[in-house]
Amino acid sequence: MDTQRTALLEMQPTEPGEGEALLTLDALLEMGDAQVEIIAGEVREMAAAGVAHHLIGGNFYRAIDPFVIERQLGIVFFDGLTYLMNSDEGGLKHSFVPDVSFIHRDQILGMPDVHKPYPGIPTLAIEVVSPNDHAGDLQAKLQTYLEKGTEQVWITFPITREVYQYRRNRSPYVTIYQGSQALNVEDLFPGLTLRTEMIFHLPPWFTAE
Repeated sequence: MDTQRTALLEMQPTEPGEGEALLTLDALLEMGDAQVEIIAGEVREMAAAGVAHHLIGGNFYRAIDPFVIERQLGIVFFDGLTYLMNSDEGGLKHSFVPDVSFIHRDQILGMPDVHKPYPGIPTLAIEVVSPNDHAGDLQAKLQTYLEKGTEQVWITFPITREVYQYRRNRSPYVTIYQGSQALNVEDLFPGLTLRTEMIFHLPPWFTAE
């Protein structure tokens, strides 16, 4: 098993550094289009994502978004939305950009300025792992999502075609899907069928030799 997946299964608590100056929301916004996340108070540049990464993220989005819209369950966002994870805008300890996210209608916060990042947390965060993603960062993000109140985190590994489903305060804590399996999504999306082959489907032009 590779380092990224091993770290997620052996998750240990992590804490931000003491006495470190935290980036403010204003400073984050001044970065413009820079792709960054803040993990335990430290700014991390996001590596450029490959085509497979976006195709798989799109598969999640196209399966979930119409279902959510039809049933008025909430709202689904594709890659690019920044969540401040309930951080103080004067000093951001955490700021994440999941590849796909869902906020349940009962958990949507009021937004005095819709041009700023979302101040709270997603109900569901989906992270598609790239080869250059740091295992420690994945571990820290997962822990923070769940501690802050995110109900589920799905960490997806395109190379091994696996989905790690973490459910807050549930047993089993993590379920690993591979091969041809249906994800257990009843808690969030009752009636939705989401299978691993749907998630990892790639168009013929991409896989052609």
